[in-house]
Amino acid sequence: MAVPSRGAMLEVGAVSSRRTVSEGRATAAFRATRKLLALPVVAVAAGCGAATGNGAPAPPVSPSPAVAPEAGEPIHEAAWTLYDHEGRNAALEALVEAAASVDVLFVGERHGDPGGHRFQAELLQALLDHHGQRVILSLEMFERDVQPVVDEYLAGLITEDHFLGAARPWPSYRRDYRPMVEMAREREIPVVAANAPRRYVNRVSRLGPSALSDLPSSALEHLPPLPYPGPSDAYRAEWNALMAEMAGAHGGHPSARAMGDAALQAQALWDASMAHSIAGALAGASQGSLVLHVTGGFHVDNGTGTPEALEHYRPGTQRLIVMIRPVQDPETPPSADLRGGADFVVLTEAPAPTPRPQ
Repeated sequence: MAVPSRGAMLEVGAVSSRRTVSEGRATAAFRATRKLLALPVVAVAAGCGAATGNGAPAPPVSPSPAVAPEAGEPIHEAAWTLYDHEGRNAALEALVEAAASVDVLFVGERHGDPGGHRFQAELLQALLDHHGQRVILSLEMFERDVQPVVDEYLAGLITEDHFLGAARPWPSYRRDYRPMVEMAREREIPVVAANAPRRYVNRVSRLGPSALSDLPSSALEHLPPLPYPGPSDAYRAEWNALMAEMAGAHGGHPSARAMGDAALQAQALWDASMAHSIAGALAGASQGSLVLHVTGGFHVDNGTGTPEALEHYRPGTQRLIVMIRPVQDPETPPSADLRGGADFVVLTEAPAPTPRPQ
């Protein structure tokens, strides 16, 4: 897939956020961090909303509505440092200028990472300052069936209390995603509720993709056209490697061993739904619009997952991928392994790992 010339689009300069994270320095290696990033993805695909204290999956639950925040909720005070695809320090302005030549800017996060969420809010602000109302914010964290609720809130038709009560926001919404939504509301740009409803993802994880054909038309309106594109060979290989790593890390825990093809197909439904939502947003937008899509890192890492599904629905879409990686020392330039296939990498300070009981 074509992207702007990397050499031409980068403005190198040592730029980073200078505030520090309150947690202690991390000691976990990158691969362990990457594994933890994907754990929530796997759990929800299997219908598990959380984990119990001993690591076993909890019963399926829906995210509880967040408490309505006070106005002016502060952005995370946490550090981040931006690097280009060759591991050189890069200014945020370089990323913003590079985004002017693409249709979609994918940002792969580790959910709950303070530095990553601060970076996202500052990136959106910079994009709005540079591109204005051509920016469209797309979020994995809202499901497609609540799009009318999101639209009503952005238009000022309902209160934030009613928005939070009806839109099923993630429990961390107030802390992690509210700054971006409020920024979009203030600047009058669209917010796309991009993800498939969790109840249908759970159905695929239990019964397989063919089970979606039993749903009524009112349900199918919230899903991409069936059959949706399945995982590529490269994506399947990444998934299998992740499952093997999880099984080893958890001593062969059954929750990791049991993740078979149905769970991967559920993951692919998420990717297809988000890609279809992005393609639809671009189809209804003016020329030169830019979608900023925020999602879990596994969905976009190495260009697999959602970017592949977007190519299915909108061939030739120009895109950039930014990966956020929590590490021990964000000021140390990322290795080739950390950079992967991303166009830009944001390093944040990982929290110290919680010791496992002996």
